[in-house]
Amino acid sequence: MQEIILFLLCFLFVLFVYEVFIVNKAKKRNSKKRPMEVRYLVNRYKVDLKKANYSQMLQIISLVSSFDIAFIVSIANIADSYMIQLLIVLGLILPVILLSYHFVGNFYKKKGMIKDV
Repeated sequence: MQEIILFLLCFLFVLFVYEVFIVNKAKKRNSKKRPMEVRYLVNRYKVDLKKANYSQMLQIISLVSSFDIAFIVSIANIADSYMIQLLIVLGLILPVILLSYHFVGNFYKKKGMIKDV
C-alpha cells in the first residue's frame, strides 16, 4: 500500500512541477524554443506540429514524464541500500524514457500526425 501511495504522490508532485515550470512556459514561448521532449518527437518520429495539437502534445508529454519519474522512483524504492537505489535509477532512466516516448511517437504515427516524407 505504501508503494502505491508513494507512486501517486510522486506522480502528482512531478506533474504539478512539470505543468507549472515546463508546460506553461512552453505555451507562452515562441515556436523556436520548444521543450526537449517535443524536439525529440519531431526529430525522431517526424511528428508534424502543424497537424498535431501543440497544447495536447505538451499535456501528453507532462503525463508521460511524470509517469516515468514516478515509476523509476517506485522501482528504486524497493531496494534498501542507497547505492543500489542509485544503480537502479541509473540503469532504468534511459530505457524507460526511450520506451515511453517510443509509445508516444507511435501514437502520433497511428493518428497520421507525421510529416509526409
